[in-house]
Amino acid sequence: MAASRPHSPPQNLRVLDFYNNNLTGVLPLEVTELPNLRHLHLGGNFFSGVIPPQYGGYEGAIPPEIGNLTNLVRLDMANCGLSGEIPSEIGKLANLDTLFLQVNGLNGELPVELGRLQSLKSMDLSNNAFTGEIPPSFAELKNLTLMNLFRNKLYGTIPDFIGDLPELEVLQLWENNFTGSIPRRLGRSGRILLLDLSTNKITGDLPPDLCFGNRLQTLIALGNFLFGPIPESLGRCLSLSRIRMGDNYLNGSIPKALFSLPKLEQVEFQDNLLTGEFPETGTFSTISPNLGQISLSNNRLSGPLPPSIGNFSGIQKLLLNQNLFSGSIPPEIGRLQQLSKMDFSRNSFSGSIPSEFSDCKLLSFLDLSSNNLSGHIPAEITGMRILNYLNLSRNHLDGSIPASISSMQSLTAADFSYNNLSGPVPSTGQFSYFNSTSFIGNPNLCGPYLRPCHSGVENGGPAHARGHFTPFFKLILVIGLLLCSMTFAIVAIIKARSLKKSSEARAWKLTAFQRLDFTSDDVLDGLKEENIIGKGGAGTVYKGAMPNGELVAVKRLPVMSKGSSHDHGFSAEIQTLGRIRHRHIVRLLGFCSNHETNLLVYEYMPNGSLGEVLHGKKGGHLYWDLRYKIAVEAAKGLCYLHHDCSPLIIHRDVKSNNILLIRI
Repeated sequence: MAASRPHSPPQNLRVLDFYNNNLTGVLPLEVTELPNLRHLHLGGNFFSGVIPPQYGGYEGAIPPEIGNLTNLVRLDMANCGLSGEIPSEIGKLANLDTLFLQVNGLNGELPVELGRLQSLKSMDLSNNAFTGEIPPSFAELKNLTLMNLFRNKLYGTIPDFIGDLPELEVLQLWENNFTGSIPRRLGRSGRILLLDLSTNKITGDLPPDLCFGNRLQTLIALGNFLFGPIPESLGRCLSLSRIRMGDNYLNGSIPKALFSLPKLEQVEFQDNLLTGEFPETGTFSTISPNLGQISLSNNRLSGPLPPSIGNFSGIQKLLLNQNLFSGSIPPEIGRLQQLSKMDFSRNSFSGSIPSEFSDCKLLSFLDLSSNNLSGHIPAEITGMRILNYLNLSRNHLDGSIPASISSMQSLTAADFSYNNLSGPVPSTGQFSYFNSTSFIGNPNLCGPYLRPCHSGVENGGPAHARGHFTPFFKLILVIGLLLCSMTFAIVAIIKARSLKKSSEARAWKLTAFQRLDFTSDDVLDGLKEENIIGKGGAGTVYKGAMPNGELVAVKRLPVMSKGSSHDHGFSAEIQTLGRIRHRHIVRLLGFCSNHETNLLVYEYMPNGSLGEVLHGKKGGHLYWDLRYKIAVEAAKGLCYLHHDCSPLIIHRDVKSNNILLIRI
């Protein structure tokens, strides 16, 4: 039988796309025998070994033979583990319109030969380690619409010719070391859609024509040294959806019409030197319903907050802290039905706290601290059913703390300190989770954590303050002292008899699930009020520093019921948890126990919980890619517990406060 003849490659094949198929092994030699190949996409696979010399030898670098593919139109080798420099021979690919080499380990300077690719429309070299300046030859890339060079080590000034590229729509240069000013002609082509220059060392002011042609959608320049005013032309940029200019030295006022732009979604001007008032807006219909965030923190803005603040129907985060705003907080604030985080702290707001806050049903973070607010705390505040953080400290509030706040089960952090509040501090519900720092600075408050509350005094004061003791009062005093003496004697006898038993109850035993360089005494030393980092129905959590510098989290479980002689399987369950080793589950290092309670010792997570990041004081704007990663990794940990652990463990209490973060 004759051997079958191998198939010859299709000579007319123009597009070959292997993207994201998890292919392995070596690259096929037959690819190099395709004379009309114009599009080769190999990204998202796991090829290894050697790329044939006809289109490159693979030792981590792009080979010079890449220049032999002169008919190539699209080259996509993103996320392929490449290293080394881009060979100058790439300049031979005269027909190339797309060059994607992002997310690799490429280094060296950008080759000047890239400027020969005059057909090039899209160039993405981001997330590499390129150094040097942008070559002058890039001025010849007249057809370029996308230039992504972000997350490299490029330096020097941004060349003026960048502003003259006639087709440029997307320019992203963030996280480099660029200096100098932004090219003055940038935007005059009328085609710029997205400009991101964040985290560089750029100085000067913003060019006046960035939105020429009304196509600009996203303008980001966070973390530079920009100064001067915000161009008034941006207040007329009808296409603008995101403007993020925080952490610069911008001054002057906010353009009057900026907040009324019809497509606006996000405004960030925090950490600048802006002055003037909060821009007044027109009717409700002129405000973009998609405007979800306004951050003006740490500027020099002043004046009253206009009633038109209620027109921002879609706002979710309103951050005005650390400014000079004054006057009363308008009751129209209650119209912000989508509001989840509001920070008005460190201003000069006065008047009372509007009861209309209770209409903000989605509010989870409210900070009104360090203002001049007065009057009572409105009881209506309990209408915010998912409020997680409340700070009313350092104002001039008076009256009592509404007892109804104790029923707000979502409230995990509250601060009423340094006001003129009086009366007893409620001791039930959520108030059992707060400590003394939440109430200090109120001389007329009493109750838990503070001075004891006494019953009211009638008729102008106690008897001895009005005159001499009466005989009857003296008799009662003698009998009282006698009873006290007898009580003390009985207590001393009982205490002496139980001394041995109580000393045994206080004896702690440390059970370790790995080698530990600390003892139970070291763990107990960390159980101090100032070390508390969390409280809940399942116990109190402390941050402990061990003698070797290691940080741990110690969870003190509730005291066992009186008379318990065994742990009802507790030790067996903890032994099971101690054997778990999974990258997405916090390790239980060991536990300390005596006859009264148990202390669980975990590895310490320095970035706290997901709940704190989403709703707490240090909360930030978590981007969706990071939210997705957190959700996936939490699901992997639960999947292990529910399906792969032996025995299987059902969590039963999955919530954001129980998802801890190693890094953010």
